[in-house]
Amino acid sequence: MDDLLEMDAGALVTAMATGEVTAEALMEATLDRIAVVNGTVNAVVSLRDADVLLAEARAADQAADRGAFHGLPVAVKDLAHVAGIVTSEGSPAFADRVAVADDLHVARMRAAGAIFIGKTNAPEFGLGSHTFNPVFGATRNPYDRAVTCGGSSGGAAVALATRMTAIADGSDMMGSLRNPAGWNNVYGFRPTWGRVPAEPAGDGYLHQISTNGPMARSPADIALLLNVMAGPDGRQPLGLKADHFSAEDAEIRGKRIGWLRDWGGAWAMEAGILDLCETALGVFAEAGCEVEAIPVPFSRDALWESWTVLRSWAVSVGLAPLMARPDTRAQLKDTAIWEAERGMALSAAGVQAASEIRTEWFRAAAALFDRYDALAAPTAQVWPFAIDTAYPTEIAGQGMDTYHRWMEVMIPASLVGLPALAVPAGFGAHGLPMGMQIIGRHGDDQGVLTLGQAYHRRTLWPQKRPPEI
Repeated sequence: MDDLLEMDAGALVTAMATGEVTAEALMEATLDRIAVVNGTVNAVVSLRDADVLLAEARAADQAADRGAFHGLPVAVKDLAHVAGIVTSEGSPAFADRVAVADDLHVARMRAAGAIFIGKTNAPEFGLGSHTFNPVFGATRNPYDRAVTCGGSSGGAAVALATRMTAIADGSDMMGSLRNPAGWNNVYGFRPTWGRVPAEPAGDGYLHQISTNGPMARSPADIALLLNVMAGPDGRQPLGLKADHFSAEDAEIRGKRIGWLRDWGGAWAMEAGILDLCETALGVFAEAGCEVEAIPVPFSRDALWESWTVLRSWAVSVGLAPLMARPDTRAQLKDTAIWEAERGMALSAAGVQAASEIRTEWFRAAAALFDRYDALAAPTAQVWPFAIDTAYPTEIAGQGMDTYHRWMEVMIPASLVGLPALAVPAGFGAHGLPMGMQIIGRHGDDQGVLTLGQAYHRRTLWPQKRPPEI
């Protein structure tokens, strides 16, 4: 059954459609793998009863209607609602909250035939790129269980890397699809903002930062899940038209890639990261792409000011009900309280100024894409750090002034909602994985996936170097 779990999600669905594999056999293999591996890495949480799951798999084998995910076992990130399963968000305040309905992207996955086996672990409220929380504990990196797997989609990345699932959803505000993908030798895709609609609840205009997106061990499976998750929702005012995405092989010769490197030295980097990413960029050069380092395209300080204002503003809105009650406020971690208090102290003028900076950066980025087909940057500024460290406080001797400053490399794409694919860049001298972002122009999700597929075909990192557990 190990060979079965090495297959891509698309190949598994095809095998089930032709009768080569049954959904029941795949579910049995999945549950067996979870039983062997999950106690070591703690990636899958709120696992449903095995007998119930096997019964659902047998029912899928008998069903006539077959969607894109028919019979595929899927664990959903524990920030999203799956009907009948606890949605804890990693917080004691919600440790016993059972969802009564699916979130929008979950409902789309269910309609496509996915069988939900449970959840994947995440940091409390998704804050911080290190997956630990007081409800389920920490998720460990399968390549070295003494270090972090990243986050906030850390459980999803580890489930993929360890073959407990073939595909996974995640979400990304600052880098939560991309950082854990890089640290676990898999792919994570932040789509153009609006490509995957959020829940049709609350405000639908102001907070254009976070998005849901797919994770997988190949760009083909990224496209498979994106096709299920994406498409406008008529209850929401901002969204992109429905497109069909693929990761078919295509000629990339002549494509131009701008290497952001360390933003002219402004981003502190641990040794070895830039060298590894530049080796990965060599794969594109060998394929006939033009790769060049580019000058600093925008003020680092302005980007950071805009990002921290708009992020804290968004976080404070989400946490306001919990902050208003002394009992639930007391259950929040310090960084969540810091973000919420900072956001609540903002003025309308301050938010407006931050949004104007964001708009200026969007225009500057658009000008870059007049010259380049894509931009590239690392997926993190540090290697995976110790599991008992909350967050890095310095990089190469440079102090970090916030709990998320070490993820500054993510905000050029996140701030203005650009599509960004994290691809595995290989392994450092200590054997730990690192990733690289391929960032596209607004709306060019397909162009990014095409570059990603060309890279994947030449490297096959997730297939070459699975963790040994």
